Amino acid sequence: MGSRIASHSPLPTPHSLLTMADKLNLEVITPEKLALREQVDEVVVPGLGGELGILPDHTPLISQLKTGVLSYRQGGENKRMHVSGGFVEVASDRVSVLSDVAEKPEEIDVERAQRALDRAERRLASRGDDIDFNRAELKLQRAMIRIQLGGRG
Repeated sequence: MGSRIASHSPLPTPHSLLTMADKLNLEVITPEKLALREQVDEVVVPGLGGELGILPDHTPLISQLKTGVLSYRQGGENKRMHVSGGFVEVASDRVSVLSDVAEKPEEIDVERAQRALDRAERRLASRGDDIDFNRAELKLQRAMIRIQLGGRG
């Protein structure tokens, strides 16, 4: 009697049924507003330890943000916005940014940002005992980012 080898396809496993997401659902939320809700291909956020690049099917994470530029790609178009403080949470195909401040370039008043930059530089240069240097440095960073983005630089 000859041996008989069954020739059939293996049953699919739960893992093989999962498909990779091809887009991320990005939300940027501040205490005042929903600043952005878009489907995107990629997100880069300013994490405390450096920039964090996020693609579809990224490992879940929660990270603190610093003042900087959040950038995202939709097709061939790269877009940027200013964020300051807060957290990013990545879960499945969702990226949620909870930030103290979030501004698109067209929302930025460059003249106001320049005045804020001048004030922050004066405060930092004064070296007075009544100056909160951490707050003044944060104001300086925010103003520089706003000028960079608002000036389309």
